[in-house]
Amino acid sequence: MTTPIGHNGGPPLEPDDPGVESWRSWCWRRAHKRAWKTPPREIALRRLERAEELGMTYREYTLEILERGVHL
Repeated sequence: MTTPIGHNGGPPLEPDDPGVESWRSWCWRRAHKRAWKTPPREIALRRLERAEELGMTYREYTLEILERGVHL
């Protein structure tokens, strides 16, 4: 079975067997943790300032950076 177009390949939201951890879900959680790791103070302050200019929250602005790979 192939994944449909536009699917990000992440693990299913509800595991088939809750007692078994798969390698893929472990990698997915680790990548998520790394992506949302707190940046150095200067970068966080700069992002917060820019987010406020755009009328967004810090989290929304950071999510846009992570999704698009570019700063707004």
